[in-house]
Amino acid sequence: MKNLFLICLSLLLVSSCKNEKTSNNNASESKATVYYNGDILTMVGDSPVYAEALVVRDGKIAFVGASDKAMEIAGAGHVMINLDGRTLLPGFIDGHAHFANFAAQAIGAQLLPPPDATAKDIPTIIALLKEWNTLENRALTGWIFGTGFDDSVIEEKRFLTKHDLDQVTTEFPIMITHISGHFAVVNSKGLEKLGITSDTKNPEGGIIRREKGSNEPNGVLEELAAIPYMIGALSPTSDAAALRFFEDGQEMALSFGYTTAQEGRAMQNHELLAKMADSGKLKLDAISYIDYLFVDKYMDSKWNSKNYTNHYRIGGMKVTLDGSPQGRTAWRTQPYLILPDGAAKDYAGYPAIPKDDDLTAIYEKAFKNNWQTLTHANGDAAIDQMIRTLKPLTVKYGNEDRRFTLIHGQYIREDQLDAIKDLNVIASLFPLHTFYWGDWHKQIIGDSLGNKISPTRTALNKGIKLTIHTDAPVALPNLMRVVWTAVSRTSRSGAIIGETERLTPYEALKAITDWSAYAHFEQETKGTLEADKLADLVILDKNPLKVDVDAIKDIQVIETIKEGTTVYKK
Repeated sequence: MKNLFLICLSLLLVSSCKNEKTSNNNASESKATVYYNGDILTMVGDSPVYAEALVVRDGKIAFVGASDKAMEIAGAGHVMINLDGRTLLPGFIDGHAHFANFAAQAIGAQLLPPPDATAKDIPTIIALLKEWNTLENRALTGWIFGTGFDDSVIEEKRFLTKHDLDQVTTEFPIMITHISGHFAVVNSKGLEKLGITSDTKNPEGGIIRREKGSNEPNGVLEELAAIPYMIGALSPTSDAAALRFFEDGQEMALSFGYTTAQEGRAMQNHELLAKMADSGKLKLDAISYIDYLFVDKYMDSKWNSKNYTNHYRIGGMKVTLDGSPQGRTAWRTQPYLILPDGAAKDYAGYPAIPKDDDLTAIYEKAFKNNWQTLTHANGDAAIDQMIRTLKPLTVKYGNEDRRFTLIHGQYIREDQLDAIKDLNVIASLFPLHTFYWGDWHKQIIGDSLGNKISPTRTALNKGIKLTIHTDAPVALPNLMRVVWTAVSRTSRSGAIIGETERLTPYEALKAITDWSAYAHFEQETKGTLEADKLADLVILDKNPLKVDVDAIKDIQVIETIKEGTTVYKK
């Protein structure tokens, strides 16, 4: 069948060349590109549908279907792209990530533990930071920095402190960020630069950890004691540095098949993305959700639109209600079984916005302005707060097609899934946790509850609209690993974390294409391979639906195509 198809294509190509002068196509019409001889997986519908060929013209998909019709549509002078058995899919749309921060992962000292990098223990982290400590690197932000350390995985099973980082240097400030994105550790020079002393009080929604028996900061900063400082320390200090940051981060995204990237909590970094858009540097679409503290500053601008300007737009607002479950700052209704250092026996995490009235006012602003809103909530107490504050507002203002989205929801209860279904809230869940921290979850909240993290199957069965995500740079923005974890739910130790919550490979692919396009109000232009949609495409070396489950994580992106133009090639 394949040989017959190739013969037909050759004959049709010759015919199209012979008839070029008499073609019915308008002479001014641009040349088409035809993709063929591979698994062209359209992602249309509830089960896999393959096409023989796909035609692209003027940045859009002109046709998907049978080869003879494709050749007719392509017309004279078209370009033939032989997929050579590889797989063509719609370009990937991560359900939730922090695109503006990809650069920190691409450029900074790489402190992720195996298998993503080599930071298996504290001596290795110190050595990596020493190696990174060069004049050229320090000039980028004024700091020595690295990302991705994970206290739950490194051999010592503890946070680093200023004393560890002082072994790298006491001359220059150092900041390393936790894999969750919710903690930072700084050295003594870093504390001095930030102005944090024994007299500095904890901010609301954050904690400055102290030396045992004193108020002296030990270098560990939690949540809102860390995040505002992280933005500053990891921001480039010159135009040249900003361009390098942006280009390295964008290249990382493209190498993993992104054609649309989300900046899921934009603060001042919105300005960098807007600047790059204005200067024509964006090769993919980037959509920002502005942190609620910055909406008055940024929402009243040309970027707040359903349409892209130079590949950039603001999609709505972001609200964060608690912290990280693996860092034990997620706000729960039950205490953690293993407590952070110095925590009381009833410690169950804590809220980022303690007063419901304050949260109601934030949400009400979104309802009044018709802003789509993403809500970060991991612990069930935080999700309770989201539900009880949203519910009366949906009655007051109506809830038609707002596409409010719960981000992460690691510890969501089944009754809460029912509640968000009633509220028409999309669930963007995070099954990467099953591999990276599944074993740890079962220790800190118990075996039974640990098996229920990221309940993707239950959510789908209840009819909740679903996406899955990397939350990069929390982990590498590797969407094939996201698909694998959603399908396998296998931990680092090889344990199965909630077998009944597994997705099929096709469902997992839907969650990073079709369903994620819907979650961004972009289902009319993206997410499936259909005529008149944007030619946002990704070519994989293997078909995720035709390999063993464990092989999915090793699938490589061969090429990323944005609106018909190749923007990455392996």
